[in-house]
Amino acid sequence: MHLNGESFGVVGALRAFPVRLAVRRVESLGGRLHRSVTRGTTTVVFGRTLLSKSDEGEIERRVAAARPRRLLSENGFLRALATLPPVAASNMLRRSILDQSGLSGDVFDLLALFDGFEHDAEPFSFRDLILAKKYAGLIASGASWSAIARSVHQIGPVGSLTSLSLHSGGSDKILSRDTHSTSELDGQRLLPMPDDDAEAEDYFGLAETAEAAELYAEAATLYAHCSAIDPTDATSAFNLGNCLRAIGQTDDAAIAYATALKRDPLFVEAWFNYGGLLRELGKVDAARRHLARAIELDEGYADAIYNIGALEYEAGVLSAARGWWRRYLELDATSDWARRARAGIAVADQQLRTAG
Repeated sequence: MHLNGESFGVVGALRAFPVRLAVRRVESLGGRLHRSVTRGTTTVVFGRTLLSKSDEGEIERRVAAARPRRLLSENGFLRALATLPPVAASNMLRRSILDQSGLSGDVFDLLALFDGFEHDAEPFSFRDLILAKKYAGLIASGASWSAIARSVHQIGPVGSLTSLSLHSGGSDKILSRDTHSTSELDGQRLLPMPDDDAEAEDYFGLAETAEAAELYAEAATLYAHCSAIDPTDATSAFNLGNCLRAIGQTDDAAIAYATALKRDPLFVEAWFNYGGLLRELGKVDAARRHLARAIELDEGYADAIYNIGALEYEAGVLSAARGWWRRYLELDATSDWARRARAGIAVADQQLRTAG
């Protein structure tokens, strides 16, 4: 890595380490760094300690004065120096996030400049979209952008905020809510607050969008929050199980499916998907019971009938496999799965004749 003579100016002290250490690192890479903005400055870095040293108006004036130079957040600067790991790949444009979140461009840019998002610059991630929607709600509730920027770094990586419900406690205080209570983002617990059904619906919509985009880890976090908000919601628990299964967290997926069935014992798809997971784990008897229960609840559930036939075939119970697959063909005679069922029946017949 080489900075090719680039000149950095730092506004506000860095939270990560003293500026003198940053000077050494920049110089070792062929660049220059000053503790202020000079005529030769090409990139202005805004340290996060500025949030606690200056009021919002002063910060906005200093940001305006630094333009049209390139502006860089503290995390962006650390990534440029290769002292902070790169963030995960992303593909969301700033314009798209603004359109979907309702956050104003000026506020978005200021929050990004003070590392209010996972990514400090375009392209952004789906988590950044979730955060932008949360921040837009806080702004609409009376919070200031500087209060958000000061608060979001008090409990760890900003990405972790996607699983929390955030609320304005006035213009200068941000509150978080989990299943049991409400706290300030510095961890101080407050009195419990009632859950909001509309908020659960918002989380569920975001979770569905993430799942459709195959962002299963993000979707799992959101579905888990929905499931915690409403202990009667079988669908969120079921969808959580699907997402956890997709990312290989099979033990947690099994718990989620079991939770869905406890909440709704007639949830046919939950019996089917749980049965499929148990089959993958080699738990044949349990898988058989779950798939059979799905068929008991829905006699025309072709996928369940096919899969229990496949399970019996794998278990060596060829007569049962043949019976299930024949039943499947009564429901579906033309698809690729129907052709596989016929082939399976033929193999089972041949093996049974040989064994007989």
